[in-house]
Amino acid sequence: MADDLVNVTIDGMQVAVPKGTPIIEAAKQAGILVPHYCYHPSLPSPAVCRMCLVEVEKAPKLMPACVTTVAEGQVVHVNSPGAQKAREGVLEFLLINHPLDCPICDQAGECELQNYVFQEGRAGTRYAEYAKRYSPVEDFGPDILYVPNRCILCTRCVRFMEDVADTPVLNVSERGDRAYIGISPDEQLDHAWSGNVVDLCPVGSLLSKDFLHKARAWDLDKTASVCPGCTQGCNISIDTRDDVVVRLRPRPNLEVNRHFICDYGRMNYRWMNRGDRIEAPLVRDGARHIATDWDTALARLDQIVRGASGSAVILASGRASTESLGLVRRLLDRFDVTAAVQVPLGEEAPLARVPNLALRRERAPNLAGAELLGYTPHWEAAMREVLGAAVVVVLDADLSELDEAALAAAPGMLVVLGTTFADGLRNAELVLPLTNMAEENGTYINRDLRIQRYQQAKSQPGMARPAWWVAGEVLAGPGPSPSAPSTAAEAFELLGERWPVFAGLTYRDLGYTGARLDRAEPARAAVAR
Repeated sequence: MADDLVNVTIDGMQVAVPKGTPIIEAAKQAGILVPHYCYHPSLPSPAVCRMCLVEVEKAPKLMPACVTTVAEGQVVHVNSPGAQKAREGVLEFLLINHPLDCPICDQAGECELQNYVFQEGRAGTRYAEYAKRYSPVEDFGPDILYVPNRCILCTRCVRFMEDVADTPVLNVSERGDRAYIGISPDEQLDHAWSGNVVDLCPVGSLLSKDFLHKARAWDLDKTASVCPGCTQGCNISIDTRDDVVVRLRPRPNLEVNRHFICDYGRMNYRWMNRGDRIEAPLVRDGARHIATDWDTALARLDQIVRGASGSAVILASGRASTESLGLVRRLLDRFDVTAAVQVPLGEEAPLARVPNLALRRERAPNLAGAELLGYTPHWEAAMREVLGAAVVVVLDADLSELDEAALAAAPGMLVVLGTTFADGLRNAELVLPLTNMAEENGTYINRDLRIQRYQQAKSQPGMARPAWWVAGEVLAGPGPSPSAPSTAAEAFELLGERWPVFAGLTYRDLGYTGARLDRAEPARAAVAR
C-alpha cells in the first residue's frame, strides 16, 4: 500500500498521505490548520473564498489548498509571507461589508471570521464606510433566519442543500458586492435536515430561531454524546448552560453521520430538562408513597426480587443505556423473564447523497442493544404477560393510558424505575428515581451494531441514580462489596460475564467514535439459550 502514499513537506513537516488528498487535509496530518471558509470535508469544494491560498514551491502563483491535490515531493508553505499577505487581504475585503455587530450576534465566540481576523488580520481597515444595504433579517423557514449583512458568500449552505440534501432551494442571487443567498420563491428551508446549514455557516448569517439569544458561546459547557432520537446513533454535542440543555449539535463521525444530524434529533432535547422529576426513592405505605433513603429502598427491592417466584416482566424505554438494560435483566435471572423494549415509530427521512444516513423509522436509540440483551420489541405481547407475572419492572418507559390501566390491574409486585411518576402507577410497591441520558454515562448500540459512548452533560436531580447502579447494588448484596459497579465503565465490563459479545470490551476501546460489534451472532445465540 506504500505505492498509494504521497510524501509531501508542509511547513517543514514531512507527511505521507494517500494520492488525491487535497493539501488542506494533508496539512491536518501535519498538525497545521489552513484557514478556510468555503471548504468543508463533507461538501464539494468550489474554491471561492480564496482564504486557503498557500505557496507551493515551483508553482507560478499561490494555490487554493482545498482543491489542489498533493504530489510526490511537493513542498508547501502555509505560513509564508506571501500566503499570509493573501489571507490578510481576503479578511480585509470581507470586513469591508461585514457589520460590527459581534455583541449581539449568536455566533460570537464560535465565529471563524472573528478567529481568523484575531489570528492574522490587519490591525485596522482602510475603508471608512460600509457598503451593504440589505434588510436586517429574512425568514428562511420554520427554524432558520438569514442575516444578509453578515454573509461572506462561502456558499456552504447552497452546496449542502443542492449536493447533499438534493433539495436545491438556495442560490447565490445577484453578483459582485450585491450578491446574497436567495431562496426559491414559494420555498422554505423545511427539509428534514435543513438545520445543518446553521452549523455549516462560518459566521452568524444563518441562525436557529430555537437557539436565538439563549446563550453566548463562552457560557456553554459542551459534552460528547449520542443522539437519542432514533436507531442511527448520530454523534452529537450536548450544550448546556447552568445545568440546562440549550441545544444539540452534530459531532463528526465519518462512519455514522459524517458532520450532520437531522432536525428531529436536533430539537429532541426538551425532555432532558423536565421539571416534574422523581428526586427521592418512594416506598408504598398503604395508599400513599413515602420518601426514603437509598439503603431502605435497595433493601426493599432486594426483598421483592428474592421473595417472589415465577415469571417477571421488564418494560423498558428504548432510551435506556446498554448497561442499565443488561444489569436490570441480570437482576431478574431467577425468574422466567419476558423483557420488552419500547420502540416509537415515525417516518424515515434519509439524507439523499450520504449513504446509510437517515432519520430512522424506529425512534429508539438502543433498540439493537436491547435485542442483543434479550429484549423484544413486541410491546403488546409483553403487556399481556403482565397479568400473570409475579414482578413487573418498568424501566423509564413512557406508558400509555392502556398500559397504565393494565399495570394497575396486575396482581404482581410493580417496581417503577423512572425519571417521572405517572398517576396511573400509584399501585407501585417501589418507585426509584433515575437519571436520564444527559445526566449519566452510558452506551448505545445503533442499527449497524456500532456501540458508542455518551457522557454526562448535566448534574442529576436530587437523589436520582442510573438504573445500572440500582441493579448493581442489589446484585452485589447488602453491605460494602467490591463487586458493585461504581462507574458506568465497571457496569459495562460486567455485561461481558453474561453476554459474550461484550467480553473483553472496555470504554477505552470504544473511544469517542465507538466500535463495531462484529461478534453479534454469538451474543444472540447466548441470549437464545
